[in-house]
Amino acid sequence: MAWAYLFTASAAEIVWAYTLKASDGFTRPLWSVVNLVAMLATVWFLAQAVRTLPLGTAYAVWTGVGVVGAAALGVLFMGEALSPLRLGAIALILTGVLMLKLAEG
Repeated sequence: MAWAYLFTASAAEIVWAYTLKASDGFTRPLWSVVNLVAMLATVWFLAQAVRTLPLGTAYAVWTGVGVVGAAALGVLFMGEALSPLRLGAIALILTGVLMLKLAEG
């Protein structure tokens, strides 16, 4: 169950990052509310995950999945560039997250 909490926290982290940009400095009320709800959700789900999982592993997976997801949304919906270097960095992050998951079993 801890891993389900962790990946839910990671999904909320992606929403939080996306809506932070979409809120345009908290000048768009709907995006700002979604952002605040996502912030609370990501922290709550992460707190549930670290009750069982090692902190270092949980935090690294949470941030790694969040970074990859936010980068993907930036490219897909915000017109951010996708270069070979950026793809390589994302691949390295995903490799690290997978290795941490495998290390925990």
